[in-house]
Amino acid sequence: MSNPAMELLGSKIKGLRKKKGYSQDHLARILGISRTSISLIERGKRKTSAEELFKLSEVCQIPCDFLKDLQLEPEIILEKSNKTKINREQIRISVPQNRVHKFKEVLLYILSKVGSKPNVGETIIYKLLYFVDFDFYEKYEEQLVGASYVKNTYGPIPYEFNKIVDEMIRDNEITKFDVNYHGYSQTKYLPLREPDLTTLKASEVETIDNVLNRLSAMSAKQISEYSHADVPWLATEDGKIIDYESVFYRTPAYSVRDYIDDEV
Repeated sequence: MSNPAMELLGSKIKGLRKKKGYSQDHLARILGISRTSISLIERGKRKTSAEELFKLSEVCQIPCDFLKDLQLEPEIILEKSNKTKINREQIRISVPQNRVHKFKEVLLYILSKVGSKPNVGETIIYKLLYFVDFDFYEKYEEQLVGASYVKNTYGPIPYEFNKIVDEMIRDNEITKFDVNYHGYSQTKYLPLREPDLTTLKASEVETIDNVLNRLSAMSAKQISEYSHADVPWLATEDGKIIDYESVFYRTPAYSVRDYIDDEV
């Protein structure tokens, strides 16, 4: 049985190894394990020990906490403590930093704006969240929600969505129901409370609004096809987690960042 958390960690370790230019053999010698073990880890088939994660964090110059967080269950991942400070000039964090409370408020904001539109069902909500997260990361090099998005046949899907939504339904924050839309079953969500806008910065609200204005009128088929031409989706294997760093290779049609101004 597959373990998404182990697969996510394995995929990230493989990416870090390749960025360093290491072979599996070389990394195995550094960690003091066999090449077969590295292969299994990268495919999400073997757990990594705390000692191995620590060595890997030293080799790749990435805080160990950010590697270990990949193995946590989504519903218990909380805001990062201010005790962990990173010089952004030294490293840009691409590890998903799942913030459950932020996820809820962003979802509530989206639903309050477009949830009642007849075309906006679960599929469109998935894609709106994806573009909000990836647009913000491309523009500001920081994560807004930082959810983990899996490459699915119909486009990116937020891995944490179901567990967080189930919790919100239990807490009477949203309601979920099915409707018939043009002959198809459509799952809809509507908010039962107002979003807490104090949790969102002006730049975050602006990004969300821009995505909603651009994409919320699309049909599920249109927005799915649209997501399929975005470089992060194209660059990811089926069923794998989409790497936030790939957003910096977007084509002009999808890019939201003014790179000319960045170079001045």
